[in-house]
Amino acid sequence: MDSKRHFALVHGAGGGAWCWYKVATLLKSAGHRVTALDLGSESMELAGPDVILTLRDFVRPLMELMTSLPQDEKVILVGHSYGGFCISLAMESFPEKVEVAVYVAAFMPRAKIPPALLLQEFLRETKLEASMNEKYTIDHNHDRGETDDYMAEKLYQNCPPEDLELAKMLPRPAKMFMEDLADESLLTEERFGSVERIFVMCGDDKLMEADFQQRMIDRSPPKAVKLIKEADHVAMLSKPHELCQCFEDIAKNCS
Repeated sequence: MDSKRHFALVHGAGGGAWCWYKVATLLKSAGHRVTALDLGSESMELAGPDVILTLRDFVRPLMELMTSLPQDEKVILVGHSYGGFCISLAMESFPEKVEVAVYVAAFMPRAKIPPALLLQEFLRETKLEASMNEKYTIDHNHDRGETDDYMAEKLYQNCPPEDLELAKMLPRPAKMFMEDLADESLLTEERFGSVERIFVMCGDDKLMEADFQQRMIDRSPPKAVKLIKEADHVAMLSKPHELCQCFEDIAKNCS
């Protein structure tokens, strides 16, 4: 059976489709089809995160992609960081169109439990909650000096310097949608729980540290776990070849 697949790549909070440029190139060179999504809208950069009113508004590009797929087509759905919540919503709405869901150092919620609890646990442990406003929004356009250090030390520490500079030039406000994620009926065992999951651990992640990643895995064991030892939080930029190899292995096991 043909091992070439359609990968749908979903970025994390504050990111964009650009984050996947290396991995998308490698996957396309290997013959796969790739859709790298920009969540939210262009107005988010122009008018701020409050333009995107709800989590459903934020994930609309992903839902539109899933709706557009032919009935007999499935995707390998990949989420990075906050994108784990987003692909989980797509799994709930379109379980029949997801071949496998891949969480790359991503939030991996559980069925029937409000995803907000997982996010709150993470924010408390990383002390990021203190940097947010009352609407659970982080705006990387503000306080540039401190943010630059944080990005260099916690997010992109193993990336080539040009990728860190690119990230600094393309900041997006990151809204957490905590109220929307507090709904315990968002994810059901029957739909979300029916989709196979794979977790890719980033071994040198200084934002979502290995202990937190392992805790999510232990609470809701996926079909498989892959480890990229020297990947920082942004594995698609720091270790694109290793991440692409993980995706290639997943595609082959789907065939």
